[in-house]
Amino acid sequence: MDNFPKYYTRLFNGITDAIEALQAQNYIKAQDILIKSQQDAEDMYLEDGDN
Repeated sequence: MDNFPKYYTRLFNGITDAIEALQAQNYIKAQDILIKSQQDAEDMYLEDGDN
């Protein structure tokens, strides 16, 4: 379980950051973080050729 793909780690860290933004009631920032994390993870997945 220690060797998660980089895209998983990127998405997980983005979710963590978004939760922090939600706790601070910064909803637009949380949304932006989630969108960017999703896009980054998707790009990383495609670059790895795991599709």
